[in-house]
Amino acid sequence: MSYVAGIDLTRVDSTAQWTPGFVAQLQTGKKYKYVQYNSGAGAVAAVAGNVCYYYAPSGASAGATTVVTSDLSDSAAVGAGVLQAVITSGSYGWIQVTGTATITPALTAGADGNALTPVGATDGTLDVSALVTDHKCAVAVDASAKIIFCMFPE
Repeated sequence: MSYVAGIDLTRVDSTAQWTPGFVAQLQTGKKYKYVQYNSGAGAVAAVAGNVCYYYAPSGASAGATTVVTSDLSDSAAVGAGVLQAVITSGSYGWIQVTGTATITPALTAGADGNALTPVGATDGTLDVSALVTDHKCAVAVDASAKIIFCMFPE
């Protein structure tokens, strides 16, 4: 991880301009990861402010952590981050992995202080964690305002 100034978090690149998986921390303390987007089998388009998950075709993970999707069915239910731009499938861009964020869709369920997980959610969002085995990747700060605290793996 490196402190980086002046990056355009909304920039989308057709070829990688940073090493995929590179994590940058801004002066705000928030961290962002450079990834490739895959729309998955469901052809789920990237939406800025939506949650994405690590891409795992048909739910079978091969351990890849540089390709993401908002197609929950093509993930292993492991949250990756919050999309910062509309990234076309096969292109590269930034996702937020730590710090507070306001997501675009409403949470599937939950209240302030609840641990959040992709398990049980719909494409592009999060749900309340119900089991110890759920991947917990965020906490609802203000559920009604869609504000979360990101704790996605780097």
